[in-house]
Amino acid sequence: MNTEKDLSPLTPNIVRALNDKLYEKRKVAALEIEKLVREFVAQNNSTQIRHVILILASEFALSQHPHSRKGGLIGLAACSIALGKDSGLYLKELIEPVLTCFNDSDSRLRYYACEALYNIVKVARGAVLPHFNLLFDGLSKLAADPDPNVKSGSELLDRLLKDIVTESHTFDLVAFVPLLRERIYSNNQYARQFIISWIHVLESVPNINLLDYLPEILDGLFQILGDNSKEIRRTCEVVLGEFLKEIKKSPSSVKFAEMANILVIHCQVADEAKLTNDLIQLTAMTWMREFITLAGRVVLPYSSGILTAVLPCLSYDDRKKNTKEAASACNHSLMKLVSPEDDEDEEEKSQSGTLSKGEGLPKTESDSNEMLNASQESVGLSNISFFTPACADRPQVTLDLDGIVQVLDRHLHDTSTGMMTRIAVLKWLYHLYIKTPRKMFRHTDSLFPMLLKTLSDESDEVILKDLEVLAEIASSPAGQTEQISPCDNVDGKLELKIPASSNPGPGSKAVDSSSPSTPSMNSYFYKFMINLLKRFSLERKLLESRGAFIIRQLCLLLHAENIFHSMADILLKEEDLKFASTMVQTLNTILLTSAELFQLRNQLKDLHTAESCTLFCCLYRSWCHNPVATVSLCFLTQNYKHAYDLIQKFGNLEVTVDFLIEVDKLVQLIESPIFTYLRLQLLDVENNPYLIKALYGLLMLLPQSQAFQLLSRRLRCVPNPDLMRTVDESKYMDSKQKSASKHSSHTLIDYNELLQHFDRVQAKHLEVRHQRSGRATDHLDRKLV
Repeated sequence: MNTEKDLSPLTPNIVRALNDKLYEKRKVAALEIEKLVREFVAQNNSTQIRHVILILASEFALSQHPHSRKGGLIGLAACSIALGKDSGLYLKELIEPVLTCFNDSDSRLRYYACEALYNIVKVARGAVLPHFNLLFDGLSKLAADPDPNVKSGSELLDRLLKDIVTESHTFDLVAFVPLLRERIYSNNQYARQFIISWIHVLESVPNINLLDYLPEILDGLFQILGDNSKEIRRTCEVVLGEFLKEIKKSPSSVKFAEMANILVIHCQVADEAKLTNDLIQLTAMTWMREFITLAGRVVLPYSSGILTAVLPCLSYDDRKKNTKEAASACNHSLMKLVSPEDDEDEEEKSQSGTLSKGEGLPKTESDSNEMLNASQESVGLSNISFFTPACADRPQVTLDLDGIVQVLDRHLHDTSTGMMTRIAVLKWLYHLYIKTPRKMFRHTDSLFPMLLKTLSDESDEVILKDLEVLAEIASSPAGQTEQISPCDNVDGKLELKIPASSNPGPGSKAVDSSSPSTPSMNSYFYKFMINLLKRFSLERKLLESRGAFIIRQLCLLLHAENIFHSMADILLKEEDLKFASTMVQTLNTILLTSAELFQLRNQLKDLHTAESCTLFCCLYRSWCHNPVATVSLCFLTQNYKHAYDLIQKFGNLEVTVDFLIEVDKLVQLIESPIFTYLRLQLLDVENNPYLIKALYGLLMLLPQSQAFQLLSRRLRCVPNPDLMRTVDESKYMDSKQKSASKHSSHTLIDYNELLQHFDRVQAKHLEVRHQRSGRATDHLDRKLV
């Protein structure tokens, strides 16, 4: 610069020294400036003070010459020292030129600028706080400076500024948060370290309530938590932990709703290969667990987003055990928030009045402990999902049921969904059908096909939960709408039909009627039975491997009589006769062997009531698709004469290997505990002649196999009737009376009509077999030609 230029009140000697390349000479000039300014302070000459600062800023600190800039910086620092407490009056003029030098390309000059600002701030102390954003902005740049000396100098200045903020009671947090929110997204490691350290300091100052502004910076904190630096991650964990402690202490002042979506985003892992993402996910899931516990129903509008994040985590293995447990707790706590009031429409809610006092408001930490006894049940979506609350503008909390069902349905359709996640989805559906049945039945038609498809799942536990949902749909009073047409089906391909009821027998029931021992079935019950049999028809492997398991569980969940009655009705009109025969054989085996069917077996055993007779007739008509099953049904119901009449007709049937195998199995069943009563009745030869004839009939059907030997040995044990007449005559008469009583109850059944029905069904089977045989012969002839 031109040293001859008049820069008074600075003397030429001071000007030359400030421009000198030697630090020592510039330091001497600074001492002279300090002396000069002190004189002006003593004279209270603010005009001259501002003039000196302006000259040092414009002619030196902002000069093009590097040595002049260095001289200007040390001169400004000298002015600040001379001004002392009065420096606050001139801080804008002192600070701005120094901060400009922070951007200088010369690292030495940046270092001197840092040194100068340190001296200015040290003197001004709390007076610099109105300019805090400018200082913070400059320091955040120096924190990432590549020069170690500059970085070291900035750290000294940073510590000084933190001390000042900590001591102050006038820090303007409102003005600072926008700058913090902007800088928190920096990807530079040193800038992140700088940012997180400041948040840590501000969070620890008692009179600075940073918690109010947590929604502004929470997303950025989770971004920093994924930094590659272990030290930065550790500091960020500490900061987030402190915030969470504060939230637990004063949940009533926390803006849960504004932070819910942020947690939803970070609970979902975008890149599972990064280990830091595991930490982010675990931390976010832990926060979510606490939010659900503390905020209660406030988080319900965000439940679809929460489930999107939580459900995939339930299938994690032990490598992510902590995340899995936190997700399980979230899932359990969120499920508990759904209540019957969520089944009310908006109009009903308004009529029932406002929420009870305190409901929907955040709970205290002590109250929350009762709610967080989440069972640690073991239960990913790759795309990040962001959900907006369904009712953000409503004062009353509303469950986002449509969103929840959409999420649950998507997880059921996703073939990559883990087993524990599928179980959790089905538990949610069951819970929603229990708590909000009316609203859930609006979604039943869309959910029904996937629920049926889930019956083919590999996991027994998934199938059990799926059956619970389907059983609840089939029996819930909320599902009792207009009667569904028998031909209704899920995808329009159903072959099975429900027969139209004509001339119902005594004791017959409508599908949705109920008795004291039978739960009422709604309009979806028959639809379920139709489609279940359809699935068995299309997936024979499912019938073979899981058919008995599914039907037994349904008999536990729904009344066994309803299950067998409805399936028998449907199979009566089944056009695929081979499937009908196989299905009857399966049902018959379940009926005769399963512990779940004990009550139904007892009901059929004696046929004392009109209802039991009606049930027998219903089953019999469908059982005619399988002759051996029909005989076993007669044995079960003690219709021994009819069983003998049926066996007489077996001579007209085509006796195949499969037929003989079924007879073999029946012999094995006769030797089982189920037919203990039948074997004991062989002692009463005079009253059970047709039982013995029927068994001899089976014996004559069998080749001399192991089953033949087994039945033959049993029949050889039948006593001589003359020997049995030595028993007490009164007991003998009792037996006669019981037999007569049983015979009178059987008069309710037209056995001749049943035999005719058996003949008609077998004629159909024979016709179908002949058609198949004819087609096979034609095909063979064509191949030979």
